[in-house]
Amino acid sequence: MTTIPAIVPPLPREKTYNRNLAPRAAFAWLSAGWRDLWVKPGISLFYGVGVFIASLIIVIGLFRLELDYILFPALSGFMVLGPALAVGLYEKSRRLTAGEPVMFGEILFVKSRAGAQILFIGAILCLLMLLWNRAAVIVYALFFGLTPFPGLEHIAPMLFTTPLGWAMLLVGGAVGGLFAAFSFAISVFSIPMLLNEDVDAFTAMGTSMALVWNNIAVMLTWGAIVLTLFLLSLISGTLGLVLVFPMVGHATWHAYKAIRTPA
Repeated sequence: MTTIPAIVPPLPREKTYNRNLAPRAAFAWLSAGWRDLWVKPGISLFYGVGVFIASLIIVIGLFRLELDYILFPALSGFMVLGPALAVGLYEKSRRLTAGEPVMFGEILFVKSRAGAQILFIGAILCLLMLLWNRAAVIVYALFFGLTPFPGLEHIAPMLFTTPLGWAMLLVGGAVGGLFAAFSFAISVFSIPMLLNEDVDAFTAMGTSMALVWNNIAVMLTWGAIVLTLFLLSLISGTLGLVLVFPMVGHATWHAYKAIRTPA
């Protein structure tokens, strides 16, 4: 009788994904993204202007439809969908790094090595954004019941001057933070990976999460930079997205190359 030996799959080790990058490396990525932005800037600014116009349409549409109570979660959704919207920016940085010509048509209609897998991740991120918006509505209802949304001019006093408002801010911030952290972890490297490598979506998302977890210090720094730039863009009435979005998109490609490639 032949005995079939047990097969133990190799377990991932920390050194497989750990690049030992200092937190300051995140600023080098941002600097590289700023440099790529101004090489044939019209292409990059096209994406920035497009995102700015889309944000205006969303804001105006929410007010027209009297859905202003989901304004902040909807705008935060840009951080969830951002990696999927920046595919052309990744391609531009890839071409600049490889010394290939940068043509508008090839940047606008990107050919991914993984085919339609990017669309699959884009659909997942859209579902995450919708779920995040629904969770925000549920959190509001749990604390304020059926009380109508008071409008943006009254929401700040309600949130910051009452114990119930502070409690909702804490719980809502925790819930939103979980959504943001999960979407960031699965998308920050997976979409550049699908552009550059012939892998499936689930492998890309799992690898992205492993890379983020094993390089947590530099990735927390990078996440803080992106969040700060996004908040500054909101303060400017989303006008800052014209520069911030393409710069962060280009920088994300350099982050992917630094984290994905073993030292």
